[in-house]
Amino acid sequence: MIHRTATFPALEDGAPEAELVRRARARDEAALRTIMQANNRRLYRLARGILRSDSEAEDVVQETYVRAFTNLDGFRGESSLSTWLSRIAINEALGRVRSRKPQVELGSVPEATLEAQIIQFPLSSAASDPEKSMAQREIQRVVEHAVDELPDVFRMVFIARVMEGMSMEVTAELLGVKPETVKTRLHRARAMLRENVEKKIGPVVMDAFPFAGRRCERLTEAVLKRLGGA
Repeated sequence: MIHRTATFPALEDGAPEAELVRRARARDEAALRTIMQANNRRLYRLARGILRSDSEAEDVVQETYVRAFTNLDGFRGESSLSTWLSRIAINEALGRVRSRKPQVELGSVPEATLEAQIIQFPLSSAASDPEKSMAQREIQRVVEHAVDELPDVFRMVFIARVMEGMSMEVTAELLGVKPETVKTRLHRARAMLRENVEKKIGPVVMDAFPFAGRRCERLTEAVLKRLGGA
């Protein structure tokens, strides 16, 4: 049951993670919302990076939160809550991929497969200028397509390291590879993207697959509804 009343004092901005986890264990709605709003975008990007499907990625994020919030006693604080949630999301997404293609293993693709065909990379942020907005949408389309076309091992490293800003060590831990492998794959991913994107749209600062507004709120409400009935 989710507590929607004044069972807890108001949650302050920047509340410590330990406090958020304590209150989330007690199903405090404010804490649950805070955790989801802080992690929705990252988890969505990671899931989409594996599945390359908007709808499936949303399903994975929702399932991640339900699993996490119903098993918060299993969170020991050995890593950050964000890393813990990311690991759950990646495992959930990979499970779906393996059900379709049992041979897929992000951490065990031979280095000989590092050469690959690739097409094009996202930039977001709304603009009041219709022409500018149209140009930005086109850039985003090109970049999203490029990311989608990256081989699995490169795509996940690129999303984790560049788009989500994860450290080399955290990325290696999440993907089950050595830090040196992360470095090598990131270098190759950047080279493939640079070669195909810069010749079409020039150097850009990329903020791919935005996850905010209605989609973020819809997913948050869906998770709260499922937990409320748990």
